[in-house]
This record gives sequence, structure tokens and C-alpha cells, in this order.
Amino acid sequence: MAKEASYPTATYQIQVPGELDESWSDWLAGMTMAVESEGEDPPVTILTGKLDQAALHGLLRRLYSLGLPLISVNCIEG
Repeated sequence: MAKEASYPTATYQIQVPGELDESWSDWLAGMTMAVESEGEDPPVTILTGKLDQAALHGLLRRLYSLGLPLISVNCIEG
């Protein structure tokens, strides 16, 4: 029987361009969302939440399927 891998969770912050509204929160694995906008710069949505490696990979695939380019992906607490 194959042993199931267990990955530790960490807190990630992912930035994507544009303004995603709260209706996306369930679709985005329960990540908290904040939108930042500075002056004339376009808005940036910041997703923050605790994920393991499999959940992070799944979330990145969902963002890819939406056609959203990534500005950054950072592990802010692990």
C-alpha cells in the first residue's frame, strides 16, 4: 500500500492584477482577499491564506485557468 505524503502548511500571499470581488472567495480555496490601488496604478488583488503544497498548486492552476497572470507568490510564514 502506498504511503500518502503529508505536506506542512504555510501562509502564502499571492498577488494578481485587477480587482476580484468577494464572490470569488469560495472558488479561491477560502483565501482572504484585499484589493490595493495606489494613485493611477491599476488595482492589485492580494490573496492570503494557509495552504499545503497540494492546495497551493491547485490554487495556482485555478488562477491559470482564469488567465490571470501572477505578480508574485510569497511564503510569508511557514
